[in-house]
Amino acid sequence: MLLFFFLALAWIWSKNYSKRLPPSPLALPILGHLYFWFWPDFLPRTLLKLSKKYGLMYLRIGAVPIIVVSSPDITELLMKTQDPAIACKPTAQISKYMFYGGKGIASAKYYEPYWRVGRKVSIIHLLANSKFDLFKPVRRYEVGHLIAFLKKEPEDRQVVDISSKVTLLIENIIYKMIFGGRNISKSLKFKKTWREGMRLGAAFNLAGYMPYIGAFDLQVQLHICAIICSNQPCFFRLTCRWKDLSTVIDEYLEKIINEVEQETTETKEHFRSFINVLISLMKSDNTNEEKLDRDQVKAIILELIVASIDTTVATIEWTLSELLRNPLVLKRVQEELANVIGLDCQQVEEIDLAKLDYLEKVMKESLRLHPVAGIILRKATEDISIKNFNIPKKMLFVVNSWALGRDPAVWPEKTEEFYPERFINIDIDIRGRDKKLLPFGAGRKRCPGMEPGLRITKLVLAQLVHCFDWELPDGMSPRDLDMKEKLGITVSRANPLLAVPTFFFL
Repeated sequence: MLLFFFLALAWIWSKNYSKRLPPSPLALPILGHLYFWFWPDFLPRTLLKLSKKYGLMYLRIGAVPIIVVSSPDITELLMKTQDPAIACKPTAQISKYMFYGGKGIASAKYYEPYWRVGRKVSIIHLLANSKFDLFKPVRRYEVGHLIAFLKKEPEDRQVVDISSKVTLLIENIIYKMIFGGRNISKSLKFKKTWREGMRLGAAFNLAGYMPYIGAFDLQVQLHICAIICSNQPCFFRLTCRWKDLSTVIDEYLEKIINEVEQETTETKEHFRSFINVLISLMKSDNTNEEKLDRDQVKAIILELIVASIDTTVATIEWTLSELLRNPLVLKRVQEELANVIGLDCQQVEEIDLAKLDYLEKVMKESLRLHPVAGIILRKATEDISIKNFNIPKKMLFVVNSWALGRDPAVWPEKTEEFYPERFINIDIDIRGRDKKLLPFGAGRKRCPGMEPGLRITKLVLAQLVHCFDWELPDGMSPRDLDMKEKLGITVSRANPLLAVPTFFFL
């Protein structure tokens, strides 16, 4: 009887929507198009293949209706004319448990005070160029420390795990910017905890698409084949785990905040970190300044960590991967660096980054093929109309930003190849204004830390290829380098990037 009820409900629901929604592939009873989420292929690639047949496409994942957008023209129409109506992100369980009920910047709804205040605070007090410049010595020291380590490796021709080294570098930079000189970076428990929380947040949450089973607190992983091969359980109590993780994170952040509150004025001036700024705003009696509550401070701190580390690491990894696969492009980048910086392995200064025009094009091309945000999620807060289709309120939009950079109509020359020269004659913005390329999202919910992240990325890339030549291990051909993607909070490499550094300028 229960099965019959759900079948009837799904049939009635689909009949009501089918007359006004975009075309759709075959849907299963109750599950809808859930099977695409278990497809062994990379999800954005699967959605792109489907869009070539259906165009603007309607899917139903369990009980959740979804519109999939994979073309630049519809994305532009959607983001420009309908941005206020789709500026909200869908509410996720991770926001409730990990981000204090959605009190951060990314997790808050755009019309809520938390979002307005948080975004203003981040742009004015944390991520403005004048504030970001205060941490130049931190970035210079950490990058120099990595280069000093790598200089020792060419002597033994050791294979270097670039992924882990770059991750540690970016973690050290971000932690020092947020927490100052405090020993937060040495807290392995804190790092492991928030990373596990993000991993679970990126996993497929069955209860999110089938609310009627939410009370059972079941969680199914995205790739069921991987679960079988690794002998891991398919189901576990996700909500309970999130609560446990959020407790650990809250205790740690609370400890740091208490330490900051007890510091002297001289100590606070010495650290000059983001957390000092946030706590001063929390305690400020100035009615003209933004007022933050304690949970909002913790939510913003955690979002800054999560959003800045993995996105920056992924961009560096993918760009280095493409340079290793394209030795001629790598050589041209090194020639530009030699002309701008000099012929010896000296430290690249941030003031020189604006002169590295070809490296800028290389980064753009990397973000075209490997956007940080492979999928952009939005939720309609009112009824809207697109291409003669009527989209009802509460519909979930999936903008396949991974597909935007692979549209032959926009990128006719060497569409699937890494070809930075394409940007010599065309000026396409990657900061959300040009909807042909949206590596960091667009509109009101665009990533506020995009500019600082790009500056760190360019600095690290410039230094790594200025001082070193890079070879793939065991005589591997550049074309054989594994480029498999993994979709999580960001689109990252499925496997670590390994290479052998050769000291370039002696």
